[in-house]
Amino acid sequence: MAIEHSRLGRAILRSAKKPDISVRYDSPVTCFVQSVGVAAGRWRLPTSDVNQAWGRGGGRGQSAVCGPDEDSLTLAWQAADRALDAAGLSPESVEAMWWGTARPPFAEGPSWTQLAAVLRLAPTTNGFVVSGSSHSGIDAFIAALDALESGRLDNALVIASDAVSPAVGGAFEAIAGAGAVALVLSRTGGAAHVTGAGSTWAPVLDRYRGDSEDETRESYDGRLFREQIFLPMMAEAAAGSDATRWSIPDPDGRLAAIVIKQLSPAGATAALISGAARTELGDTGAAAPWLGAAATLGEPGSLAVMAYGAGRATRFDIEVTSPVPGADRVAADLAISNTATYVQVLRARKRLTTTGESVEMAVPPGSAMFVRGNRETLGLLGARCVDCATINIPPSIHPACVSCGGTKFDEVQLARTGSVQTFVINHTMPQPFEAPLPLIVVDLDDGSRIQLQGATDGSDIAIDARVELILRRYTVERGVPIYGWKVQPISTAQPIEGVSS
Repeated sequence: MAIEHSRLGRAILRSAKKPDISVRYDSPVTCFVQSVGVAAGRWRLPTSDVNQAWGRGGGRGQSAVCGPDEDSLTLAWQAADRALDAAGLSPESVEAMWWGTARPPFAEGPSWTQLAAVLRLAPTTNGFVVSGSSHSGIDAFIAALDALESGRLDNALVIASDAVSPAVGGAFEAIAGAGAVALVLSRTGGAAHVTGAGSTWAPVLDRYRGDSEDETRESYDGRLFREQIFLPMMAEAAAGSDATRWSIPDPDGRLAAIVIKQLSPAGATAALISGAARTELGDTGAAAPWLGAAATLGEPGSLAVMAYGAGRATRFDIEVTSPVPGADRVAADLAISNTATYVQVLRARKRLTTTGESVEMAVPPGSAMFVRGNRETLGLLGARCVDCATINIPPSIHPACVSCGGTKFDEVQLARTGSVQTFVINHTMPQPFEAPLPLIVVDLDDGSRIQLQGATDGSDIAIDARVELILRRYTVERGVPIYGWKVQPISTAQPIEGVSS
């Protein structure tokens, strides 16, 4: 299928072939940022813990790490849910979604449709997953700009998320992070707009993951990468911008500051705004450029967002004219976390596994039961009885109403908040489940009742407690990630057994 690139997209593609790669616009591009939402892995792993385990010692900062039931899709959902809420845009109104991630849950499979289902997007929503490198987050942004500029769409949802799984024992392991950013874009109206861009590339092998490999490898020669690849390419892509604030990916914790010094030796006109996100969250891959810029979208002024990955460097200039909705929540949303040990992270990444008895699901993930029920499970759908208004959950196994026996139903979306009706905590569970495992019955605010797993160890659950439903990965069955909803108390950082807050 031929793809027509817009004015901005064509300029990006041409920029790698011309000496002057910077593109500026006398008038704003037809693309506005309506809102932003963020998310990060709920664990924080101190860099010093990893270094100490391998005899390296020292190390400042920490990295955001996924818990056992999180991945790039659950983070993408959370960021997108927050962005849509900040924009006041219903999921059914989203015309297209582009999702950039170096590590989609399926190497080949329904990654995009699974995310669309949990976000409750309309069946007519289009878009795709962009993957292959940490440049994927900016690639998704470029795809959305092209579609908006062409006039084909009036709005779009752009998501950049990653949950990098680094090689055990390597230097990258101590700084590999997990996070997500979502932006709602529109052709008209918004608090920020794109004003320019720059891009360049070179056929080099830096951070990579081979086919069938699970761990991301590092650059073979760190000095070669710094001096002859990263710094020259970032400087070239940055040339021509007059932004005063810069979000720059930082592979080793020092390179972004060097780029800033090259841009502004006196330090008077260029400020690095992504340093705090790098120190608190680590290197979040495809999400890093936008996570570094997210909070700054709440402050008027010029902003440059840069991305690097797989030999490609790209810059976008954004002018923030008024606070972008959602930017004021960025700090609070990223602060909800718990400190984890290195051993716990290795277990979550399946680098340390137990031996002994394990239990597989009786039903294969590709079976008719999953094909028929996945949509209603992921989309939190119920069937309201036309005769008595009872909501039956899940619809596919209730051909008759559980209250009156009626057979006429209206499909409804379930509420995501409610109160605990009762619960039990299992203290003995076979693999792959981990004890303690709460099973909680929730009376949702729409009058329906549902039973789900708890997202915590259950110590913070009580009868009548107010709770919310959050998306989590239940397990990986025969190579297939299985997603569903879990219960957690509303607006609290969730302690996890064996993890300190």
